[in-house]
Amino acid sequence: MKTLMTPRSLSILMTAAMLAVAVTGCKSKKKAAEAAPPPSGEVEVKVECSGPEFFTDNKVFRANALGESMDQATAKKKAMSNARADLAAAINTRVKAVVDNYVNSREMQNREEVGERYESLAREVVDQQLTGVKTICEKTMRVSATGNYKTYVAIELSAQELLSAYNERLSSDERLRVDYDYEKFKETFEKEMEQMKK
Repeated sequence: MKTLMTPRSLSILMTAAMLAVAVTGCKSKKKAAEAAPPPSGEVEVKVECSGPEFFTDNKVFRANALGESMDQATAKKKAMSNARADLAAAINTRVKAVVDNYVNSREMQNREEVGERYESLAREVVDQQLTGVKTICEKTMRVSATGNYKTYVAIELSAQELLSAYNERLSSDERLRVDYDYEKFKETFEKEMEQMKK
């Protein structure tokens, strides 16, 4: 008994075959890229406490940094200070985008003044919240050539905790409370954080 291929089943078969070839091709290209040696005269440097698992995502803000000093404690202080500064800058940039989008989506009089007030409160909240950062990686090395210490750190701050602190601060501000809509602000904040995943 002969089986005839219908145009639909032939189309499905061809699509499956093309997908199989594409997936196999992608895997082999990825392996080739990973196995390729670095260009001549270059050596890959592995930086402690860094890499994709230490990137900011839609749940947490993260930053990493290093500090170097002849004194071990000073190396750690420098690393933490650098990481906190990087984290604050990243949060301020993201919150500024949230505030701009939120203020522009609302029917507010004198948008510029309102926007400035929101940003001012955001900076206060970030400064307060930075005391609650969590260290997610810390490694200290001794540089044999100089005898100096190098400390690598990665820190994170929960986006949800930041949003809650920001909400508390905005809700208590008499000038902004009239126009403030937590649900709308939260929605704007979460949309902005979702972009971090991409």
